[in-house]
Amino acid sequence: MTAPAYRRLSVEQRRSQLIGAALGLFAHRPPEEVSLDDVAGAAGVSRPLVYRYFPGGKQQLYEAALRGAADLLEGCFHEPPAGALSGRLLRVLDRYLAFVDEHDAGFTALLAGGSVVQTSRTTAIVDEVRRVAAEQILLHLEVDEPGPRLRLMVRTWISAVEAASLIWLDEGKQPPLDELRDWLVDQFTAQLTATAARDAQCAEVAARALGQEVREGPVGELARRVVPVVAGAAHLL
Repeated sequence: MTAPAYRRLSVEQRRSQLIGAALGLFAHRPPEEVSLDDVAGAAGVSRPLVYRYFPGGKQQLYEAALRGAADLLEGCFHEPPAGALSGRLLRVLDRYLAFVDEHDAGFTALLAGGSVVQTSRTTAIVDEVRRVAAEQILLHLEVDEPGPRLRLMVRTWISAVEAASLIWLDEGKQPPLDELRDWLVDQFTAQLTATAARDAQCAEVAARALGQEVREGPVGELARRVVPVVAGAAHLL
């Protein structure tokens, strides 16, 4: 049987191949448990070749893989500004949670920190994902100059999405992914509404966003579930 011919790749193609192999390994194992031999084996190349493209060793390769994962996650939050806000958030979360599901335990290693290969540079990469996510959400809220309460609300929700994703993995991926997604959209609506009761800018944003919703959509369903619960506290009004 003739061995397959060696395929010469450009520098960028080879780097992308090695980063892809590393990401595949980090998807299911913490970075500290992945060796350069593992990456070389997954890519079908020699260990010296890995060093040729990443002379800084595993740390450099890890940071490159993290940058690649960060780019993918940032892309999850880019959504055309059309239709009701809840529908846009559903599509954003579908992509984000699909990444979490696909990368499984590696999501914790790549984005939650705590790894022995974590540095200020890797922390900055992760923080950039959160910043980009918040900026994209604020764009959907159509606010040019968000005030401190609105920024706080959006950044808090982004943190909640990340924390819920990590807890979901720890809980054996329960509840089902679509339920987690819908619950996170409910959380956004609830946070925005509660903040609107205390802040004029948030009240304007909430009125505009809720005005685009339809009765059969996620916000309409949430309202029908919440009203009976709130009615039990009518004596407080």
